[in-house]
Amino acid sequence: MKKIIAILLALVLVLSFAGCGAKEDNKLVMATNAAFPPYEYKADDGSFAGIDVEIAGLIAEELGLELEIVDIDFGAIVAGVQTGKYDIGMAGLTVTDERKESVNFTTSYAKGIQSVIVKADSEYASFEDFYTEFDADGNPVGVKEGIKIGVQQDTTGDIYSSDEPANWGFGEANVERYKTGADAVEALKSGKVTAVIIDNEPAKSFVAANEGLKILDGSYAEEDYAIAVNKADTELLEKINAALKKLTENGEIAKIIEKYIPSK
Repeated sequence: MKKIIAILLALVLVLSFAGCGAKEDNKLVMATNAAFPPYEYKADDGSFAGIDVEIAGLIAEELGLELEIVDIDFGAIVAGVQTGKYDIGMAGLTVTDERKESVNFTTSYAKGIQSVIVKADSEYASFEDFYTEFDADGNPVGVKEGIKIGVQQDTTGDIYSSDEPANWGFGEANVERYKTGADAVEALKSGKVTAVIIDNEPAKSFVAANEGLKILDGSYAEEDYAIAVNKADTELLEKINAALKKLTENGEIAKIIEKYIPSK
């Protein structure tokens, strides 16, 4: 009887580990938030499009898997990957120490810039103008009265903006969070916020689509984009990194980025 129980336990262990790193359903499930052009968005025909979508498609191809994309709230992506609900998260995700506590990140495949959108007739020439004064080291010590920053909730724009002025944030009380970047832009247009802080490429798309807005000169922050992977699935992480290396070296990733963000 003990031998039978031991065999059964061993079988259970084998079965439980069989899916670790091996994709039995032959799918690579990607969680994203398709409201972040040109990285991910819905095309006119309802299909997913964008830089992350095309790169994920090539990665899936390299891994011999079928890509399945799930559109969810941005703030739920990391948690969904952490719990194993999704295989990967790609949504212009910036690598941060806080997120690294929940998931692993691949090597970076693109760089992002946080930009500041204001109304075209804004009195502010740069985001530094949102502060009252600076200390001897050049760091801000206070925010001007009435300044309200609109952000997409849980993005790095949210994280940075919500920090204290000493860390170039504006403080929790001066930040308004919205479900999407588009909602934040609508708040800017209606005068509910002074500015919107969001990644540069989506910022350019929003300004192009909405008359009377502009992007301030300079960048609010610079960061690396990478793919989130469950911490337990180191095999998948290694395979994706190998695919990214190949796609970088053969120029495929650069070609995709150039398609959506022309250098000329």
